[in-house]
Amino acid sequence: MTRTGASVSAGKITGLSVGGSAALVGAIGLAAFAWGSLVERRRFTLREVSVPVLAHGSAPIRVLHISDLHMAPWQRDKQEWVRGLADLHPDLVVNTGDNLGHAESIPSIAYALQPFRGTPGVFVNGSNDMVGPEMKNPLRYFMGPSKRSGTVRDNLDLAGLHTVFTDLGWLDINNAAESIDLNGTHVEFFGVDDPHIGHDRLDLITRAIDDLRANDPLADEAWPDPEEAAAPRPTVTIGVAHAPYQRILNSFVNHGAQLILAGHTHGGQVCVPGFGALVTNCDIPRRQVKGLSLWNLGLRTAFLNVSAGLGTSIYAPVRFSCPPEATLLTLTAE
Repeated sequence: MTRTGASVSAGKITGLSVGGSAALVGAIGLAAFAWGSLVERRRFTLREVSVPVLAHGSAPIRVLHISDLHMAPWQRDKQEWVRGLADLHPDLVVNTGDNLGHAESIPSIAYALQPFRGTPGVFVNGSNDMVGPEMKNPLRYFMGPSKRSGTVRDNLDLAGLHTVFTDLGWLDINNAAESIDLNGTHVEFFGVDDPHIGHDRLDLITRAIDDLRANDPLADEAWPDPEEAAAPRPTVTIGVAHAPYQRILNSFVNHGAQLILAGHTHGGQVCVPGFGALVTNCDIPRRQVKGLSLWNLGLRTAFLNVSAGLGTSIYAPVRFSCPPEATLLTLTAE
């Protein structure tokens, strides 16, 4: 009887211990979710980095990189924070897509970006500039990059979004190339439409760059004056895409990009402290899922900045150990 009683008592203790542990784990999980959904996803952060890509003696260029706003009309705090970025007085804005998080978001995007009117900029599309967010099982992301359903049609106002950007004076570099002169440096851009849904046309980039340079009236001139400088005017080349798939990054490096800007990954969105991102939603290595790094291809190298983005899907409004961000890159002389 004593042994039986001891066994029953131990069973009760074990049961209570397991139950208590489960409750503790549940409480921690609930607290983490509450932090991620109520606090961290609103902790908008400016990340500042220097990138030594300009010619010797060149004046710095301040580039504001904005990505993955996933804007919804009711997200007034995000809209006001983005407006405040204009106080940084960037020389250039680069928008790497996924601006829309709701079918009625065009006025919200226009309001958030209005202070940048007159600031030079370039943009490319993300899939969520064309297709609205869908309810998805988050565990699917562990099975590889998300796929666009074959039954989903474009239901967002991409043309309206482009109108907002062009009214700001920004250049469309979806499968195209453009150039701007900034602070004495000739800045070349080439970009692709969203690779995540197969809209990129890498086959067009070489011709777009060749056409851009052929039509440049100063391409064969020295800068600032042939009599004062024997070297050609300083030029920097920047590649832009929404999703940083390796085939895109490799192609950009082959085409001479010195700096590549991308978004899409949300930095993993939910990260484990000390480990980092669990998923990237593309084939980029986890260690490069956000921030500034180097992308090497053979003997060529480019700086790569992947933005963790400023938003989330309205159906997955949580971030953990990965606050929303914009990036201010100061391009400096090598």
